[in-house]
Amino acid sequence: MTRIYLIRHAEAEGNLRRIFQGHVDADISANGERQLKRLAERFASVHLDALYASPLQRAYKTAQAVDAVRRLPIITLDGLMEINGGCWENKPWAKLPELYPQDSDAWENHPWDFAPKGGEPMRQVYARMWETLGGIARRHPGKTVGVASHGCAIRNYLCRAHGWPIERLGDVDWCDNTAVSVIEYRGDGHVAITMENDASHLDDELSTIAKQDWWQRGSRA
Repeated sequence: MTRIYLIRHAEAEGNLRRIFQGHVDADISANGERQLKRLAERFASVHLDALYASPLQRAYKTAQAVDAVRRLPIITLDGLMEINGGCWENKPWAKLPELYPQDSDAWENHPWDFAPKGGEPMRQVYARMWETLGGIARRHPGKTVGVASHGCAIRNYLCRAHGWPIERLGDVDWCDNTAVSVIEYRGDGHVAITMENDASHLDDELSTIAKQDWWQRGSRA
């Protein structure tokens, strides 16, 4: 059995400013730094054999915090990156419905059809995250691996890991920054989620999602 700890990056400046980050290489916020200290404490006693991250610095710095006590090499994979938002990149969430009404309707109401101009279709994220995590599991049979990625990317992966089609993407909750999921790739080919979007290492003061209400209104990243 291969176990994967799948971790969302710490709060970044784009999360704080409520912009669509996507491939924008936003740095960690001051609150994100505090989240990383808690995450490092959580993983201090967790055995890991390998560590992977998206090359975007908010994910890479999250992997560094996970690795604080063991100094594993961090392997970066483009397949772990966030969705490329194309024309949505670096724009405020509040302005997107006005700028791109059709795309915004898709994101909110049928995200599996989201395909921004110049960006990446949601269906492609669903496929590449599954292939990327599966490839990691195949490279480390019987080992325990940490993986740092991004909110929308993780949501797509968890949907597939549940055995659901992408049309059930809305049934997967958005996770807090530095939330942890645990995936087991078992010898019979079965994939099991044994922990999903757990951020118990954060209190409300450090939580990003506790300070915002977008996740109650709609499906914004």
